[in-house]
Amino acid sequence: MRTYYFDTKDGVPVRDRVGLEFANASTAITHSKQMASRIRSEKPSGDLDRHVVVIDESGEEVHREAIDPA
Repeated sequence: MRTYYFDTKDGVPVRDRVGLEFANASTAITHSKQMASRIRSEKPSGDLDRHVVVIDESGEEVHREAIDPA
């Protein structure tokens, strides 16, 4: 299992300091899609610059999921 971090970018970045363990990047990316969907439904804004960013253990960005896709 590897730890992945899920930062949100909404004007001011919100850093995930805890992270979650997933077997691989693919499952972490699926989780980011679910997070984006939940945020979109709970806090709609229409701001195209909101993202959930998946960061791996080495600090590398592995995926960026738009919260409010065009």
